[in-house]
Amino acid sequence: MSNDILSHTERGITTVTLNRLDRKNSITAAMYGAMAEALAAAQADEAVRVVVFQGHETVFSAGNDIGDFLNNPPATMESPVFRFLRTLATFPKPLVAAVCGPAVGVGTTMLFHCDLVYAGDNAAFSMPFVNLGLCPEAASSLLVPRMLGYHRAAEALLLGEPFMAEAALEVGLVNRVLPPTEANAYAQAVAQKLAHKPLSSLMATKRLMKQGQQQRVLEQIAIEGETFGQLLAAPAAKEAFGAFMEKRKPDFSKF
Repeated sequence: MSNDILSHTERGITTVTLNRLDRKNSITAAMYGAMAEALAAAQADEAVRVVVFQGHETVFSAGNDIGDFLNNPPATMESPVFRFLRTLATFPKPLVAAVCGPAVGVGTTMLFHCDLVYAGDNAAFSMPFVNLGLCPEAASSLLVPRMLGYHRAAEALLLGEPFMAEAALEVGLVNRVLPPTEANAYAQAVAQKLAHKPLSSLMATKRLMKQGQQQRVLEQIAIEGETFGQLLAAPAAKEAFGAFMEKRKPDFSKF
């Protein structure tokens, strides 16, 4: 497993840590693969009752590593990013996340698949796909309107501007806001509570709450993936990524 993703299992809890702090925990294809593997291993291990995702108290994830993304675009539904998203969306055991600092792109959209989310008061959530000439992923075009309501979802997805922890608490994306130095420990404490409960009941309850949703989510991931691929090859995305690499403001006036 990549050192950029750490996976540790103890007392029924698998903790998956984004560990690429020098690059603000931006995610590479290898990291997506490592997270998918960690989830698959946790699902198969009967001793594991809960999975916790965490980053650092200063940053959860800056989203995709742009350089790696351009060199390893998600060309097919079997690419590491889509393998991770499908594994995440269908994971049958409780998923807990601790989020501090920036949570950009997939750093936010993956949280819609978690069951409990605890945020540092420095958390900043953003889904700036349109600003890159792209479209939402991780079934966020389905899940964000369901949770936030259409108009708030449109504000988040069409403008792509950050919203802070208290706003995320208000709309139900996070369960509690804490000092950044306490978020990871609090998520672990909640995971311990879950780990002492019967796994069969945890899984049955999660399955019932998501009844009828999973297939629709998987379909939306596939639809978004196809659209995402088309937009990635289009002029607007090329302008956006070129501007990012050249550290200039993109010019979308012709697109």
